[in-house]
Amino acid sequence: MKVCHLLRSYEAGNKHFISADLQKADLTRVTLIAVNLTEANLIGATLRQSFLTKTTLDRAKLNWVDLSYAKLSDSHLVRADLTKANLSGAFMVKATLREAKLSGARLLGANLRGADLSGANLRGANLVGINLRGANLAGADLSWANLHNARLSGANLDNAEFTNANLSGAYLNGVNWEGVELSGVNLREARLNGANLQGADLSAANLSDAILKGVKLLGANLKGANLNGALFDYSSDRFRERADFGSIDRWEDRPFESGKFLETA
Repeated sequence: MKVCHLLRSYEAGNKHFISADLQKADLTRVTLIAVNLTEANLIGATLRQSFLTKTTLDRAKLNWVDLSYAKLSDSHLVRADLTKANLSGAFMVKATLREAKLSGARLLGANLRGADLSGANLRGANLVGINLRGANLAGADLSWANLHNARLSGANLDNAEFTNANLSGAYLNGVNWEGVELSGVNLREARLNGANLQGADLSAANLSDAILKGVKLLGANLKGANLNGALFDYSSDRFRERADFGSIDRWEDRPFESGKFLETA
């Protein structure tokens, strides 16, 4: 389908373009609000800075697509294939991406606040600086993803996979990671105030310089974890008797060499 035909049809009031073939089409800065592009072929297309609010792209082929700085709030991309797509700077507040394929995708600085990413595949995705506050990531696969400085406070992370993920500097205040597998994960300088890590496996995790005020660590496994420079408050002090620190012989030993406990009111 030619771009000119698509735009003329849209201007005439048509919003149904199901299964449209727009492979490698140049749709830079176009406006296509509330259109239906279910199962459309947009592989390699350019939609940079486009306005696609409330658009339906369920099961669409969006591999290698350029959606950088596009507006996709309230859009539906259920089971869409966004493998290797560029979504950096995209505005996707409250978008629905259930079971979407986003492996290797770039979402640097994208805003997905309140979005539904349950069951999504984000393996190896670049999510540096992404806003995922209040997002639903239940069952999502974030293995090997780069979440440096990502904002995840209030997100639903139930059964999400974080194997070898980089969460350094991430905002994780109040997250519920009870019983989650986080062994070897990089949480350097992460903000985990009020987080629930009870029963979590944090063995060999990097928590150096992390902020963990009010954190719950009952039954957590911290064998071999790096806690240098980590910051706790006295309300967290009791977990020393209940968390498993494995080979740490004494609390003042090297893994917590420069950490601090702060007195709180």
